[in-house]
Amino acid sequence: MQPRTEGSQHCVWFDLSIKPRTRLTSYRDQLGNLVHHFDVPGHHSQLAIKSEAVVDIAPQTLPESLGAEAWQELDALVAAGDYWEMLMPSRFAGPTDLLSKLAGELDVRRRDDPLMLLRELTAALGETFEYAPQATKVDSPIDEALSNRRGVCQDFAHIMIALVRGVRIPCRYVSGYLFHRVEEHDRSAEDATHAWAEALLPGLGWVGFDPTNNLIASQRHIRVAIGRDYADVPPTRGVFKGEAKTELSVAVKVIPSAAPPPEETLESDALWRATDANTDELSEFERRQRKQQQQQQQQQLSLRGPCR
Repeated sequence: MQPRTEGSQHCVWFDLSIKPRTRLTSYRDQLGNLVHHFDVPGHHSQLAIKSEAVVDIAPQTLPESLGAEAWQELDALVAAGDYWEMLMPSRFAGPTDLLSKLAGELDVRRRDDPLMLLRELTAALGETFEYAPQATKVDSPIDEALSNRRGVCQDFAHIMIALVRGVRIPCRYVSGYLFHRVEEHDRSAEDATHAWAEALLPGLGWVGFDPTNNLIASQRHIRVAIGRDYADVPPTRGVFKGEAKTELSVAVKVIPSAAPPPEETLESDALWRATDANTDELSEFERRQRKQQQQQQQQQLSLRGPCR
């Protein structure tokens, strides 16, 4: 859940709150994602996870194309580095008969230059597939979206990754958030996490492509974790002991630094603090710390809400 700091993105501040309150430990996985781990050994009927972050993202510009020699430059880059994990098939981004059929339909092959091919593929997937919330599940194979020509951002990302790896371009899955603007007419859901793909290009490094919304990843895309596919980077993963009916609720809020927090966000925060005060006695230091955090959040970009 913690946004990455690298390239043009800098995570200025991050806080993770757990209820019931517990001790957190952290480590980085093999891809540099920061993982927070905790245990709640006592009986409880609800687990609430709330992450908040302030993120600064610098603008980036891309050329329209790289030139035909870019294919040779890409091959030399791959040969000199360790990119095999992002070239090999993975659990949700592997070759299938339907994928091969789509590759022929969209003329996905080594032509023009890598950047031009990826730009065209991003647009083509957005036109070919319908964005349909709940059309698939988190563990649905890509053939489900391929056969129905509809899915969610996770499916768009997996299909693009599998196609791009098929022409020997290293490609990886990105889990994060998208800041929505009305004038952009984004198709993806505003109150959920988002997913897109990143491809390795000579002279540019890892470049993000959002086929769900036909976008090149920009200042509106907040990168949280990277992996071979969704199986590497679910927002939360864990187990519980006991017999109980379970229900998952997820909320995401992204606001620009110049805007005040929406009223519904403030109400949610007030409820969270009231609940916390009823269950745990806060020290004077914690109260002052939270007050400072609230003031910061009203001045800068904030990500709010319990997350998956």
